[in-house]
Amino acid sequence: MGRTSPIRTLLRRAGLPAAVLIAISFFGYNAVMGPTGIVAAKELRVELAQRNDEFAALSKKRAELKNRVDLLDPKRGADPDMVDELVRKQLNVARPDEVIVPLGK
Repeated sequence: MGRTSPIRTLLRRAGLPAAVLIAISFFGYNAVMGPTGIVAAKELRVELAQRNDEFAALSKKRAELKNRVDLLDPKRGADPDMVDELVRKQLNVARPDEVIVPLGK
């Protein structure tokens, strides 16, 4: 039987622990710096907060537009003040500094 070289013996003894250490380092790095890691999670939280603010503003705008559409619904009878306002804007007879005061019913 031949004698094994010290390098081959060293590789046999240290090969598996080195491979495990490399794998643990890889997964540890990705857990912190990867696309779904801790750093990315913080950035996603900030972006989520911004998107929630944007969503709230758009929801408010949508509610305002829905209210205007409901006021113009012909089935329930269109609001005369809203109709007058839109007609004046379309015909260019309303000035930018003009204030329309609705009459009390």
